[in-house]
Amino acid sequence: MPVQHRVLVVDDELGMRETLEIVLQNAGYDVHLAATPEAARALVAEEHFDAVLTDLNMGNDREAGLKLLSHLQQEAPHTPAIMMTAYGSVETAIEAMRRGAADYIQKPFKDNDEIRLRVKQAIARRVLQRENEALRQEQARRGSIENMIGQSPALLEMVEMVRKVATLPSTVALLGESGAGKELVARALHQLSNRADKPFVAINCGGIPESLLESELFGYKRGAFTGATEDKEGLFVAANGGAVFLDEIGEMPIMLQAKLLRVLDNQTITPVGGVSEIRVDVRIISATNRDLEAMVEKGAFRGDLYYRLNVIPIRVPALRERRDDIPLLVRHFVQRHAVKIGRPVLRVSPEALDALTRYYWPGNVRELGNVLERVVALCGNEQIEVEDLPREVREYLPVETTSVALPPEGANLEDRVAELETALIKQALERARYSQKKAAELLGLTPRSLRYRLQKYGLEAE
Repeated sequence: MPVQHRVLVVDDELGMRETLEIVLQNAGYDVHLAATPEAARALVAEEHFDAVLTDLNMGNDREAGLKLLSHLQQEAPHTPAIMMTAYGSVETAIEAMRRGAADYIQKPFKDNDEIRLRVKQAIARRVLQRENEALRQEQARRGSIENMIGQSPALLEMVEMVRKVATLPSTVALLGESGAGKELVARALHQLSNRADKPFVAINCGGIPESLLESELFGYKRGAFTGATEDKEGLFVAANGGAVFLDEIGEMPIMLQAKLLRVLDNQTITPVGGVSEIRVDVRIISATNRDLEAMVEKGAFRGDLYYRLNVIPIRVPALRERRDDIPLLVRHFVQRHAVKIGRPVLRVSPEALDALTRYYWPGNVRELGNVLERVVALCGNEQIEVEDLPREVREYLPVETTSVALPPEGANLEDRVAELETALIKQALERARYSQKKAAELLGLTPRSLRYRLQKYGLEAE
């Protein structure tokens, strides 16, 4: 059932109050009436209204409505007020709007639709403002550095770096594996900066087709391509004064890298199909899980752009590099997911916590959160046991690399090399979730070379 918005009508004419009551009630509003500014102030003190429709001239006071408007600005500043008057003039309209009126309408009305439209528009603008405020608060909450859960040295070192550079205008490059929390770090950088009250716009460069990425970033002009029926501003314009977070920057096509470099050099963008430059003021934060320096050497990434983006690099540690934080994260995720689905918070057995802490977590914090969401949803008891965990977590056994120290009695070099290769291949397979193609990439081998070694060391069955 749709929300019934509450509207207060203030007018000293009985006939006008009754007419507006009927018109607005028929439009679905909950209408309240006041014959004097004093009565209106009393109602505003007791109840919340989504809009106030007030006459300007009431009794002998030709500024009664303006005085009520001033009162609303003090007591209910977020409630839109529409001024009505039979003595309309440009000067009166300007004064009403200057004092904070959301709209202005002259009596007699053209028709009832005009009243309904003005009230609808005023409420819609206020609803949009509330949504934007809620979004900004949610962004601030999500971007709070306090949301970085953990006390491990690796995390604390990164947090300290974030605090140091947040207020600087320099570009920041976040380096780390997928799922490690790079966007959370980017939001924290923004919230601690002097741009915190401006937009933070995030875009995944690898998640948008190349043909659309340019228009998303820089906007386009009407007629630039089929379907471009009107101008559209890009994300850089939308983020003006704030920050743009370019996730997976390594996936950006070379052609767009040149345009991004222009933004960094000149702080200007040119929409697709446009000829005029638009000046923007944005801080660019980039993130990648790829080796951009190696990509530069291969010609897959522009060297000049790499150095402009990498002014201040911050490495986001993988979850396995801060295992001391895993119990804290487990407690956080279990509580969050339990509250979300409306069930009591579950305990975690020591054995289950040990298995969760021991696991490699190739997907990092994102994977941990997803696993615990599934476990909390499916667990039939009040405590999470090892049996409730996914098979790959409960059966995981860390693979220890063999020592390379030469014993006093010497060693068989070929045997030791075989032991080391076997250990590294096992670790690569585990990290790649047993994808031979990905494991080969981790080891710098071709898939064919990896298959040869699997056969050589009898690892095919494993």
